[in-house]
Parts: sequence; C-alpha cells; structure tokens
Amino acid sequence: MDHQFSDNSQIGIVSSFSDLVISHFKGEMNALCWNRNLEGDFKEIVSQLQLKDNITEVSAEDLLALTLSEKGDIARQTILNDLQLLSDFGASPSLNLLKNYERDDEFDFISTDVYSFHVDRSPIGTDTFLCTYYGAASDIIPNHQVTQKILIPEIREKLKELHQDSEGDFETFLTEYFFDLHYEPHHGAKPLNLGLGHLWRLAVDHPEQKVLPCVHRAPAENDGEYRLLLIC
Repeated sequence: MDHQFSDNSQIGIVSSFSDLVISHFKGEMNALCWNRNLEGDFKEIVSQLQLKDNITEVSAEDLLALTLSEKGDIARQTILNDLQLLSDFGASPSLNLLKNYERDDEFDFISTDVYSFHVDRSPIGTDTFLCTYYGAASDIIPNHQVTQKILIPEIREKLKELHQDSEGDFETFLTEYFFDLHYEPHHGAKPLNLGLGHLWRLAVDHPEQKVLPCVHRAPAENDGEYRLLLIC
C-alpha cells in the first residue's frame, strides 16, 4: 500500500470495487482510493489509439479493435473490466485520450478551467470516479489548505466590477459562472498526486452531501505525452 495515501486523513483506502462504492465519506475524509498496482502495458494502448481532438473518447469497441501484445492485452482487459464495473454500478464512465483541456484565459485574476483547484457540483447525489492509466495524474488537496477564490478580497472586488455589467444578484452571478467552485492553495499547501492505476471516488458538492467536496485539479501534461483517463 502507498503510505502517502494511508497516512492521510483525507483519504480512505479500500481493496475492492464493492468497498469503494459502499464506503461512506466522513469527517475530513472526502476521497476514497481502491489502491491498485496494475500490470500490463498501457503505453502500448496509448500509442495505438488515434487522437481526433484534444480530448478523444475511446469506446470499448475501439479498445477491442487494437492488436496488442500479451502485456498490452492485460492492460486492455483491466480497462474493460473497470468500464464494466462502473456501468453495472449505474455510472456512465468515459475513457478519454487526452492531449490537453481547454485553458480559461479570459480573466487574468481568476481561472475557471480544470487546471485550477476546484470542486464538482451536482443537483443530485453523486460522486466523481477517476483513474489515470497513463500520463500525468490529477491532484487533490485538503480543504483546510485552500481558500475559496471568491472570498479572497482582491478577487472578490474584481468580480464585483465584472458583475456591474450584468443583471441579477451577485451571489447568483458567482454561481452561474462557476466562480464559486474554484480555490486558491495556501502558501506551503501540499497537494497529493493521485498516481497511476488507482480507482478514486471523490466527494461532490450536492444537496445530500455530508462532507466537504473534494478539491482537485487536472495536472499539467507531460511534454509530448498523452493521458489515458477514465472518469465519470
């Protein structure tokens, strides 16, 4: 087991998919990890897939059409099994080949893209599942090590100036444009990298949620390297 996960009060460690989906978030714990050391050659799969856009969704049929070595096939079976487990659970998993996400550079004082630390929000009770099979992996950060960006005085003032040109309540404006979902790490904050091969379940902001939502971000991609990511 990876000790950086086991010694962290934000993370619960499980050893099976069934434990991953039935365990409850509680206290500071808003991330659950099915800790795995996957076998197989995921790089071989990535090298054979065709990137059509910066983000290309890969279907089970796309995976099955690849001609792979024995190690490549082990990796393929792992991904197909994960897709099946999540689908049977009632989730809608998506396997993405990623060059990069779109950057939000509209404002110089606040970013609302996925490279910024943020939480996911849903109107219904749900969770975010993700697993990075290849490439750079996502980060999470403890809630006490971040401040909501809309509460930082200089950012809030600039948002108020921006709001003057639109109608409606200021707080509604912040929600409608997703400014309230983004967070600024404190000086000396210690993000945790989610690593490769582990299947994660992260707490989402929704009406029935009993814990704080998990603050996370997409990583800067490694030069010349695609990511292979399962997410739902």
